[in-house]
Amino acid sequence: MGKLDGKVAVITGGTTGMALAGAKLFVDEGAHVFLTGRRQDALDEAVKQIGRNVTGVQGDAGDLDDLDRLYDTVKREKGSLDVLWASAGVGAPAPLGEITEAHFHDAFWLNARGTLFTVQKALPLLNDGGSILMTGSNASLGAFPGWSVYAGSKAVQQAWARVWLNELKERRIRVNVLTPGQVATAKQAELFDEATKRQFESLIPRGAKGRPEEIATAALFLASDDSSYVNGMELVADGGTTAI
Repeated sequence: MGKLDGKVAVITGGTTGMALAGAKLFVDEGAHVFLTGRRQDALDEAVKQIGRNVTGVQGDAGDLDDLDRLYDTVKREKGSLDVLWASAGVGAPAPLGEITEAHFHDAFWLNARGTLFTVQKALPLLNDGGSILMTGSNASLGAFPGWSVYAGSKAVQQAWARVWLNELKERRIRVNVLTPGQVATAKQAELFDEATKRQFESLIPRGAKGRPEEIATAALFLASDDSSYVNGMELVADGGTTAI
């Protein structure tokens, strides 16, 4: 018996990396997953990789019309949902003194605004006793030079989780934040040169980045009844980087 047997899950920004690994694991554990991504080709490839019990819905989590279309699809095909993983996000370095309006807009538009409305628009469909998790970042916990805008756009989630669980307590809906650290994803490979990758790895006690599958298991814990007594918490999965 799977940990998510008969459950319906929505994962935004799930075409690559951690969220894609999570979608595969959720399906393996019995869920039907609705997966979103901005690029149709990447979404089609992700759906193909998962292979079963998955519905791809093209869209941008920062676009409210796209979110409406996502949840209209969920309602039409399944009627309701049990797990929401708001994972869509974006980040780029910009040191203080060089931050532009575009840097601020891009990060807060998707990471903050997009996450908020992804959650809010899901509420009419979210079953009582459901689980909401948001993807944070250990950039909001560490003092990593150049990442203040990104860190700020992710730090809001910790406050939201605490407030929202209080607002949703009568429905027994749990709200948590999953905060990964340096994970070997295509996006990190795109952002960082080899010297930067080695520098980030040197901060991790084990000396090696996390794997998307390691984050996926943490997401499964927060999505399933295994974490039934975990609410309003930030689960940091960064190999101990911000603990030392």
